Amino acid sequence: MDLGIKNRVVLVAASSRGLGKAIAFQLSREGSKVVICARNKERLFKTREEIAAETGSVVRAFIADVRDKSQVRRMVKQVADEFGTVEILVCNAGGPPAGLADEFTVEDYREALELNLLSTVNLCYEVIPMMKKQRWGRIINMTSVSAKQPINTLILSNTARAGVLGFSKSLSDQLAPYGITVNSICPGYTRTERVEELAKSFAEKGKGTTEDFYKNIKESIPLGRLGAPEEIAQAVAFLVSERAAYITGVSLQVDGGFVKGLF
Repeated sequence: MDLGIKNRVVLVAASSRGLGKAIAFQLSREGSKVVICARNKERLFKTREEIAAETGSVVRAFIADVRDKSQVRRMVKQVADEFGTVEILVCNAGGPPAGLADEFTVEDYREALELNLLSTVNLCYEVIPMMKKQRWGRIINMTSVSAKQPINTLILSNTARAGVLGFSKSLSDQLAPYGITVNSICPGYTRTERVEELAKSFAEKGKGTTEDFYKNIKESIPLGRLGAPEEIAQAVAFLVSERAAYITGVSLQVDGGFVKGLF
């Protein structure tokens, strides 16, 4: 299927590894001009080289911390200076630490909100004026299944990522008249560095081995396995495409059936 996004200008945040990297790869394969960003310079530029070598498409890399509004603004300006616009935005960031309520302070919640909610707000606010002007745009906000079905040991993520869903739904209504769609992706347990970190935390806290962690997860997923980053990336590619022009305001879990609720 031709997704109709060849030569579209795409910005994928936090994309030197994990889901962000997989999404950048997938959109580059579709022929989009992809801009990636991350804090780690060495890993970022290695990823850029990998994507460009495999796909042959235009790939740019910018060092930026999505929690820093000034860095986000500077990056978006640099992208616009080179390509003229940003047409597709994928808001993404790492997850906050795992733990229970009594393990965190108010400052920990503030940091989680800056990482997962305010980074999304900052990125959207910098890009929306361009999308409004061209009367076309696609925004994908990456969250987690924990925003739909809270996970007991991820209270910071449960809190911050649920806010992203509320922001995204409100934004989708306000931007629809401009031909801009806004959707959220809620990945389930996926084979990424983030899940490896959760497995390590599980073992360090004496709850069992990392093997026990993965066994417990698989038993909670009807499909009986963790997802692959590429499976998340393919869902993103469809939602940013011309084929998904009538889909907006959706929060789609890609989770192998993990979430048990109807909505």
